[in-house]
Amino acid sequence: MEASSCLLYQVRGFGSFRIWLCLLLLLVLQNCSPVLSDSPYLVGMGSYDITGPAADVNMMGYANTEQIASGIHFRLKSRAFIVAEPNGKRVVFVNLDACMASQLVNIKVLERLKARYGDLYNENNVAISGIHTHAGPGGYLQYVVYIVTSLGFVRQSFDVIVDGIEKSIVEAHNNLHPGKIYVNKGDLLDAGVNRSPSAYLNNPAEERSKYKYNVDKEMTLVKFVDDESGPVGSFNWFATHGTSMSRTNSLISGDNKGAAARFMEDWAEKNGLPKQTGVASSDDLGFLHMTSVLPRRVSTIIPEPDEITDDLMQLASSYEASGGRRLAGSNITRRIRSSQENNAKFVSAFCQSNCGDVSPNVLGTFCIDTHLPCDFNHSTCNGKNELCYGRGPGYPDGFESTRIIGNRQFLKAVDLFNSASEEIQGKIDYRHTYLDFSQLKVSVSTSTGGPQVVKTCPAAMGFAFAAGTTDGPGAFDFKQGDDKGNPFWRLVRNLLKTPGKEQVECQAPKPILLDTGEMKEPYDWAACDTSHPDHKNWSAGYLVCSWRIHDNGRQAATRCCKKCTDKWQQW
Repeated sequence: MEASSCLLYQVRGFGSFRIWLCLLLLLVLQNCSPVLSDSPYLVGMGSYDITGPAADVNMMGYANTEQIASGIHFRLKSRAFIVAEPNGKRVVFVNLDACMASQLVNIKVLERLKARYGDLYNENNVAISGIHTHAGPGGYLQYVVYIVTSLGFVRQSFDVIVDGIEKSIVEAHNNLHPGKIYVNKGDLLDAGVNRSPSAYLNNPAEERSKYKYNVDKEMTLVKFVDDESGPVGSFNWFATHGTSMSRTNSLISGDNKGAAARFMEDWAEKNGLPKQTGVASSDDLGFLHMTSVLPRRVSTIIPEPDEITDDLMQLASSYEASGGRRLAGSNITRRIRSSQENNAKFVSAFCQSNCGDVSPNVLGTFCIDTHLPCDFNHSTCNGKNELCYGRGPGYPDGFESTRIIGNRQFLKAVDLFNSASEEIQGKIDYRHTYLDFSQLKVSVSTSTGGPQVVKTCPAAMGFAFAAGTTDGPGAFDFKQGDDKGNPFWRLVRNLLKTPGKEQVECQAPKPILLDTGEMKEPYDWAACDTSHPDHKNWSAGYLVCSWRIHDNGRQAATRCCKKCTDKWQQW
């Protein structure tokens, strides 16, 4: 209509000025199409390195004091996803190549985001999750239970995670563009098995009859499509432990989920994503299927030499000892960094869900001395739990098991990604609260069918916990399923903390090995509860955190009690 008007002006003799004016207007409207987009959301992706110290630091997950990092299998990342209404609410989801997130990490990240963006990002709309790899640096959590094996707080581990999360969110924020979101679901059958099948059979038959499998086999994928660039990222939830790499591994690794994320990001780059369309060719997937059948020692995670690799080698060889002086950046340095920073990148996260007893060691459990199957009920070999291990599909090569389980998740994710057609619509909203799980009242049915109100109690670890799992057995003579305990270990326990009568009755029939929820020396062993005199009301959003700093033999304890969104005055 506008073009017709312009033509009419020309015919009536208004001159070429109006034609050029109308052409300019049309050009402006075309270039402003993202602003006028009918997409209901703004979507932004970002990622940043969080590898951390790769030597002489205990690894988080197996609680094995002898598992000390001595190198890198592949680097770890923080991947951030932001979805916002143009003039409304927004949410941030961050997925870490780490065993889990940390309360202390969350607090420091939120503090930095507040300094940058005010109240735009806060504890209500920022969620941080970990993939549960057991091959990342430890020491970044604040409670004793989680940092015993790392001999305290490790500042290097903590700082790199906080920095990486912040920078990945900043990148996602800067990449916000109009876009659409799609969701898809499907079953993946060969990437996880129940590592405690006998325990599952203790569930009532009517409960088990509701489910087809004894673990959750469903993958749920969310796909992000930029209005201009096409597909720009995805994340999915699927339940399987990050334990393809064994408890004797000493290389930093994102395990199977970290590998799957790298595979999908490499696949996207190979297919030219971000772009307008993103469907993989059958040749691409056929090649991946073929590689999953061919065992090899070196994972596909290690890239082939390319132009950037050559540049990096040239850059490294060009530097000589500086004698303590700061070296000036070279042209090669600037070219490498600009090529990495200026290119739009596809971000893919493989998130953890209800992984409880879901193991990636899908071949089953076997005794390492006899190679016979482990005892079904207690996962032992001649009464010893230390000899019973699960086997991954690449057995005896943990690297190959990591690649295969990662590849299986990746292939399923690509299938869901390519076929995703259900668009997510509606308003953005979120809910966040603090709950004191040591003081919850729960209504249950009695054996006669009548109602009964029971109360939870502070956390405690049982004897069976110390037996570990078939992914990583514990030490000494502990056994899975132990509901009796042991006099010797009760004596050792009492040296630390003797549980009271109320706690013993509440935790029954589980015998208490460590009364972690009530242990406060030298500071909190587990998440805070309201029974401690220093603690504020959690329902009002308060918490207490304390930690020990371990740095070159110097140790110091600090206790702070502040509202989550306040500054940490004693940091």
